[in-house]
Amino acid sequence: MKSILFIISLVAFSASGQDSKSQAILNKLSAKIKGQKSFYIEFNANVKNNSNGTNASETGKGWVKGEKFCASYGNNTIISNGVKTWTVVKEDKSVYETDANEQDEETMNPKKLMTIWETGFKNKYEKETKLNNEAVHVIDLYPKNGGKVDYHTIILYISKTSNELKKAVMKAKDGTVMTYTLTKFQGNPAIEETKFVFDSKKYPGYTIIKD
Repeated sequence: MKSILFIISLVAFSASGQDSKSQAILNKLSAKIKGQKSFYIEFNANVKNNSNGTNASETGKGWVKGEKFCASYGNNTIISNGVKTWTVVKEDKSVYETDANEQDEETMNPKKLMTIWETGFKNKYEKETKLNNEAVHVIDLYPKNGGKVDYHTIILYISKTSNELKKAVMKAKDGTVMTYTLTKFQGNPAIEETKFVFDSKKYPGYTIIKD
């Protein structure tokens, strides 16, 4: 669950008084994401801290359709129909049910993961470089309320040609580095509505905890 919350904490950013070059790139990326009726992503995530020996990796997937989403990260699954959200934690055999509108800061919503720059951060264009032989823009994000978060910088890698987020690196104050790498993005796929329906019959023996 902690590894999920690390990715979740990528979700708190804003767009006023920013570096004009980086802001133009981010605005273009936001417009592309919001122009999709639905999308599907696959990603890898790594949490590393040399001081305590942490080096853990997980894979994830996410489906988004309007305000509805379904995401899997490691052994955990989050399902939201836009009204209710269910977080399924396999390790605990527990399901946490909450109102969707109360999950803004605590849910691994893949739509937010793809628009992580939009609220609460200043941005700065760093450079253009190559990532896996692809030209990318490197943009740094700094939390406006740094005293209230556990990290100090997010580094975004955005494709220059496809205008897609390729990688995000979060640097925490305790030395932990969280690297999120997008491995697949599919715009406007056909997604069945059942993807966003929680079915307790699929989780026999699980305890449902309503918040």
